[in-house]
This record gives sequence, structure tokens and C-alpha cells, in this order.
Amino acid sequence: QVQLVESGGGLVQAGGSLRLSCAASERAFSTLTRGWFRQPPGKEREFVAAIKLSGGATYYANSVKGRFTISRDNAQNTVYLQINSLKPEDTAVYYCAAGKAPLLGGRDSLYDYWGRGTQVTVSS
Repeated sequence: QVQLVESGGGLVQAGGSLRLSCAASERAFSTLTRGWFRQPPGKEREFVAAIKLSGGATYYANSVKGRFTISRDNAQNTVYLQINSLKPEDTAVYYCAAGKAPLLGGRDSLYDYWGRGTQVTVSS
């Protein structure tokens, strides 16, 4: 069983930045992709970004391109989500997910393991 633990969330003013981390409990090679999703208050969960652990190919939701950057540190078994120029509409619980299939994408079904999330709140 893979365990994912997100951290780095918090309360930040609009225009600020945050870096979220997702630490996995197992060696990086047992899952091939990581994804970040978010769930704003009262809304459904939505895809944000994904990365392949081997090679580092990335894929982003159109709504976050240019402000969000996903990266990984395989030695630390950790994936990061850098969020710049934060907006109040970025307020959400951010979830990390891990997938066994070598496919990048935004569908929930591509991911086999999920973290519990970290809250990001952006004040105006």
C-alpha cells in the first residue's frame, strides 16, 4: 500500500506563492506518475497537474498553465507543486495522487493512491 502525505498548505495573501509537497511511503519506481488535484469549497475535485517520475514529462490543466509548476525529486520520493501569483479562486484542498500506469492525464481513474489533502486558502 502506498501512502502519500501532502504538506505546505496554509493561508496566504493573493499574489503570494506556496510550494506544496507530496511525500510517498515507498520507493519511486513502484508507481510511475504523480498528480495534483484540488477541490474548491462546494465544488467537485479537479485535475491540476501531473508528472512522470521517469523522465519528468509534465501535463497541466489549461487553467493553471503559467502559474503552477510540478516537479519531482526521486531521491527524496517527493513531488512538488509550486504555485505562484495565488488567486482567491485557488482556495481549495489540494490532493496528491500516484498512478501505476505510465500515462499522464487528468482522469481520476489513472491514479491508484491518494493522499488526504492539504488546505490552501488565499485571502484577497
